[in-house]
Amino acid sequence: MALPLLPGNSFNRNVGKEKFHKSQHWGFCNNVMMLVSDEKPGIGGEPLLGQKIKPKCSIYPKGDGSDVPSWVAFDKQVLSFDAYLEEEVLDKSQTNYRIRYYKIYFYPEDDTIQVNEPEVKNSGLLQGTSIRRHRITLPPPDEDQFYTVYHFNVGTEVVFYGRTFKIYDCDAFTRNFLRKIGVKVNPPVQCPEDPYMKIRREVVEHVEPLRPYESLDTLKQFLQYHGKILCFFCLWDDSVSMFGDRRELILHYFLCDDTIEIKELLPHSSGRDALKMFLRRSKLPKNCPPRVYQPGQITDRAVLNSYGDFIKNQADGYLFDRYKLGKVDQEFYKDSDLSLGVTINVWGRKVLLYDCDEFTKSYYKSKYGIENFTSVSCKPPSPPPKIERKFPPYNGFGSEEDSLRNCIDLKPTPHRRNFKKFMEKDSYGSKSNILRFFAKLVTDKCVDLDRMFVISYYLGDDTISVFEPIERNSGIAGGMFLKRSRVKKPGQEVFKSELSEYIKAEELYIGVTVNVNGYLFRLLNADEYTLNYMEQNTDKYPFSNLKLALQKLKQEEGKSRELKQVFKAADSKHTNMVDYNTFRDILMSLTVGNLAEQEFVTIARHYRVPEGTCSDMDFLIALAHEKFKKNMFENFDTFIYSCVYEDREKFEDSEKQIDYKSFFSALNWRKNPVPELQPASYLKERCEDVWLGMPSPIPAKYIDYWTFLKDAFGLEEE
Repeated sequence: MALPLLPGNSFNRNVGKEKFHKSQHWGFCNNVMMLVSDEKPGIGGEPLLGQKIKPKCSIYPKGDGSDVPSWVAFDKQVLSFDAYLEEEVLDKSQTNYRIRYYKIYFYPEDDTIQVNEPEVKNSGLLQGTSIRRHRITLPPPDEDQFYTVYHFNVGTEVVFYGRTFKIYDCDAFTRNFLRKIGVKVNPPVQCPEDPYMKIRREVVEHVEPLRPYESLDTLKQFLQYHGKILCFFCLWDDSVSMFGDRRELILHYFLCDDTIEIKELLPHSSGRDALKMFLRRSKLPKNCPPRVYQPGQITDRAVLNSYGDFIKNQADGYLFDRYKLGKVDQEFYKDSDLSLGVTINVWGRKVLLYDCDEFTKSYYKSKYGIENFTSVSCKPPSPPPKIERKFPPYNGFGSEEDSLRNCIDLKPTPHRRNFKKFMEKDSYGSKSNILRFFAKLVTDKCVDLDRMFVISYYLGDDTISVFEPIERNSGIAGGMFLKRSRVKKPGQEVFKSELSEYIKAEELYIGVTVNVNGYLFRLLNADEYTLNYMEQNTDKYPFSNLKLALQKLKQEEGKSRELKQVFKAADSKHTNMVDYNTFRDILMSLTVGNLAEQEFVTIARHYRVPEGTCSDMDFLIALAHEKFKKNMFENFDTFIYSCVYEDREKFEDSEKQIDYKSFFSALNWRKNPVPELQPASYLKERCEDVWLGMPSPIPAKYIDYWTFLKDAFGLEEE
């Protein structure tokens, strides 16, 4: 017997227990005293004697892994059970009951259940989701509890809202899951067949349909070859017909439905409409029909007769031609009919397949084992010789270009100038783009021997103007000698079909004789802009190329020693330079006419001794006096005092020092005045053809002959 629970007569059996509270089973609901829950334990939260607390959710056995909640451990895991339901039928003319098949999904993460009914064709029932996902309570008297994973097994029945579902099978994952948690899974149970569907199937099998449908499975071909297209490059040679030509085409064969489309490659400025589609996508028959088929002539079925109540305009059925006696058979192009070198019939047009892309080659290689994909040569035949168009000769009216335009078009258009050249070579800023030459008239008349001219060549439109500077008391009026125009080359026929040739800029250089409308002009010199332009464009002016000129002189290398002695004899002061005329005479005597005048000027300009850039001293002092006068500055003594203060060592005559007293005394416009500057005289004969600055008769005063000898012959200074 147990000892009474009196102090000193019992020992504490709950050593370490800390909770001794009393659980409350009664409470108030809407101010009414009632039993709240009978599942609450006793003292300290322990169950009472004989009390069994029912779990509210599935309790899974603990494993060796981490203790994580079920909604984490079983996330995205679903148990699938196959079940059926016997349902009574109200109309018992055919069957007494129906068998309906369901899928029961159990989610172990939260013990929710979902029931779906798979769709059965022609069942006549509403199918789909039967019970949405949620927790389902057990049938009475245990409606206070919910279904857990342990309530499901193969061969058992579950009741959801009064409907009994019999589970006859489950999937492999569900079977494995139940075994892991310790549930013995029963073997699959045979599922009964729906009697209504069985009767319907027997009726369909024994009754011959009025419309014997033929199954054409095109879905497999579509899914297998969707997006895969064979590409062939084609040629349609229609040059035999009137106004026909060769047409480049691209053929696309769609493997998903055996259709063909053809596009045309239109060259630039072909004159055709911008419709690239030559044949829209459709099946292409091998033999085009001799005529257009009438509507309804090409069909899968032919209706022989119809029957029914014709008084009410109601047909009960139709009688079809099951033997297809009137069917029109058409043969269409397949992928096996297309290959390189084959000519296909595109609605009466012979189209040649001469090449294909890489995908097409790999397709035929893998499916048909074709290895040779040599493209077919389809070069067009050589065109006939083009007949040269002949024009009538020039008749003398208007310009040659305008007369030629009258012969080209019925509606004459003006001659188009080279506008790009005009914009690039037109004068702008400091660039005049005008080549000016100083020329002399070549004539036997004594009166015209001393006449000098300025020849201007305009690079923008290749025109030439000749101007004679006005010289007083010469007996010649001077002024414009030739108005600005293009000048023809001499020796050309006047009345001819071809356009005349005109003098170009490359034909003008120093030393050449130019025939301008019967007058011979010898070019003596040019301005600085012209000489620089010729030296910058040596491809057009080879005589301005210094390298070519020195190469000509190197041919006389045997006379280099003699030439050196001649230059030294001419340079009596040993300054390594001679004047221009002496240099020219020595060099011309050496080359004996092999060196052109333009080449000699190029050499002289390159080896000339630079002249002093300082202006006249009196001019500079007069300019400084004018600036000081405008600013009313007279305090020059201050400059002198400042220089005296800075001059600690006092002034001594030396090249590195300045005599500041003499310098500031010269700038003092009060004590040492100089004549004022005179403005330049205004010339009345000012126009664009007047060369206001006449060139010097010599391009340089002195020539550095020693540098010239070193570059031309490689001589070293002794």
